[in-house]
Amino acid sequence: MSSKAVAVVTGANKGIGFAIVRALCKQFTGDVYLTARDVERGKAAVAKLQEEGLKPLFHQLDINDLQSIRALRDFLKEKYGGLDVLVNNAGIAFKVADTTPFAVQAEVTLRTNFFATRDVCTELLPLMKPNGRVVNVSSMCGASALTSCSKELQERFRSNTITEEELVKLMEKFIADTKKGVHAKEGWPNHAYGVSKLGVTVLSRIQAWRLNETRKGDGILLNACCPGWVRTDMAGPRATKSPDEGAETPVYLALLPPGAEGPHGQYVSEKRVQKW
Repeated sequence: MSSKAVAVVTGANKGIGFAIVRALCKQFTGDVYLTARDVERGKAAVAKLQEEGLKPLFHQLDINDLQSIRALRDFLKEKYGGLDVLVNNAGIAFKVADTTPFAVQAEVTLRTNFFATRDVCTELLPLMKPNGRVVNVSSMCGASALTSCSKELQERFRSNTITEEELVKLMEKFIADTKKGVHAKEGWPNHAYGVSKLGVTVLSRIQAWRLNETRKGDGILLNACCPGWVRTDMAGPRATKSPDEGAETPVYLALLPPGAEGPHGQYVSEKRVQKW
């Protein structure tokens, strides 16, 4: 078993994930795994970073496939005895002009961005070593989706006692409401990506509370963050930040020093805790 520290970044063959791997390769003392659903694209991304003199490693990961997640889990357990840094970056977004029916967009977007990210956490969080760092890449779209929800939904999402089960039911309700064509009447915004990232931010708060109860004293810090508006395939060429600039806040949270007491369970943008 390797005594090295290990970091994993999901959805990392391009965009912000790729930039996060690049920065971790320069700053993290340990092995850094670039993961991607497509093996060829993942290996091509690793080769690109190797040309820059960096030494990322590759492991296949499709966050929509439970077997793929568990294969990574078993590999990390066997080779490293756990995990030091997990950056949940993988996600999807439909383009504004996409004509796919909204109910389909809602289901596909939430299945990946919320439910699959939750599956990764369910399988990998138990592997986190003391002083581990978990970063769930969320979005300002999640914060704006929250303010566009009905007052009742806002109260539920902001509650300090909301459980993971309650959150899952709310996310499932959004999908069901879009299928029935009643999501607006039920208090939801017309923004599937925003709702998916709202779910990620609230999930991060719940996960942090649970760590406080189950791993008290282990110094694990878990946060959600917004990388900003970044020039990627997802956000388009007009965005204000480069991928490397977008990686700054996630990497800052991934590399919080041992013994740091926070941030934890927060939503962080531009390296600052934001009001939720």
